[in-house]
Amino acid sequence: MEDRIINTSNGLPETNSSPQADSSVLKVWGGRSLEGHVTISGAKNSALVLMAGALLCSGDCRIRNVPLLADVSRMGEVLSALGMRLSRSGNIIDINASEITTSKAPYELVTQLRASFFAIGPLLARLGEAQMPLPGGCAIGARPVDLHVRGLQAMGAEVQIEHGICNARVTDGSHRLKGAKIYLDLPSVGATETLMMAATLADGETIIENAAREPEVVDLANFCISMGAKIEGAGTSKIVINGVPKLHSTDYNVIPDRIEAGTFLLAGAITRSDLILSPVMPEHLMPVIAKLEEIGVPVIEEAANILRIKPAQILKAADIDTMPHPGFPTDMQAPFMSLLAVAEGDSIINETVFENRLRHASELNRLGADIRVKGNSAFVRGVSELSGAPVEGTDLRAAAAMVVAALAASGETTIKGLNYLDRGYDRLDLKLQKIGAKIERLEDTEADALASKAESSPETTNGTASISN
Repeated sequence: MEDRIINTSNGLPETNSSPQADSSVLKVWGGRSLEGHVTISGAKNSALVLMAGALLCSGDCRIRNVPLLADVSRMGEVLSALGMRLSRSGNIIDINASEITTSKAPYELVTQLRASFFAIGPLLARLGEAQMPLPGGCAIGARPVDLHVRGLQAMGAEVQIEHGICNARVTDGSHRLKGAKIYLDLPSVGATETLMMAATLADGETIIENAAREPEVVDLANFCISMGAKIEGAGTSKIVINGVPKLHSTDYNVIPDRIEAGTFLLAGAITRSDLILSPVMPEHLMPVIAKLEEIGVPVIEEAANILRIKPAQILKAADIDTMPHPGFPTDMQAPFMSLLAVAEGDSIINETVFENRLRHASELNRLGADIRVKGNSAFVRGVSELSGAPVEGTDLRAAAAMVVAALAASGETTIKGLNYLDRGYDRLDLKLQKIGAKIERLEDTEADALASKAESSPETTNGTASISN
């Protein structure tokens, strides 16, 4: 069952189309302390939208600090299908959008990556028309993209959704979008980004009220500004864009990934380790740091872009309510559940952003956690220890939660669902190995044998309360 948006944070839903199946698993031998330095990669959610934003420029764009992810590769395929030229060297992607050969994105690619829908704004701004399949096809309905659609309509585009395709066109002679005042019913990241990109080349002033305030929105604004766009207010609820005739080439660095950084902070917290993380932007991690400190985990800002986490004396229960930025990020909810599963006392996690985003609770129970789910809330009773077992990541952040839990669990844990993990984490297993984790990626034949052995072992039997929906 697909996740459904409660309070749109990214403007687009999780899709039914999962990444290509990965038969490999991670095998983790838990209970080891970690130590050392972790290099944080560029932000996935920034890199994807910046790549789409390169459509706005008719020259060359160089984007640095791009993570090595499956989703980045898919976005590259979408842009190539539109006629753009891309090349990659390490963490640098060079993009040339001087010629866009088609305004129609291929269905088979877009349905695999919801972020590819962001291309609709730049395409409309450059060409005056765009044809974008809805991620997941007709099954997701119009609601997830209606904020995008209404905003583009306010800017003078005619938009129709037919047979799972969003057809948008500027019909006047100029083929240029017009500035408009737009109020978003919800502070959608995706809608904010789509409309901001579209407005950079529009005729006149565009004001977006109730805009999303996420760091990735600010990063996109700074990227566009580096190409000559006139944007003010990004990071606040009111963004003002004055359109310009064209944008020029740029060389830009993606911000560090706050969700990856948060995941490594949790890996350190649950293993009671001493870790150093860089580069980071601590201001992007304030909700995560504040919650860790409430739980009893010391986090020290050693320099402007360096964080250090130190072992906690006691892990204390805490309640979490996910919210749009600057509230607690929904993408950190699952990994935090792993930590709270071994904290002293009872915790409550309320997921207010997505429905059905608590499926990882049942997998954590397989490891010996005591978690009960009712509606969009999880009730976590801390246990003294987790025990290794075969588990599966049901989505990107759930897979990360399994890794975090496995690092603390006694014995061996095998984790399936690496296709999700590889979408959002740049070589997570290798980074963990460098700081002392005993973790190994195995192919399916060996993994199946290990899973069968683990399931038959009495040490992995879970006698805790099962999850109830």
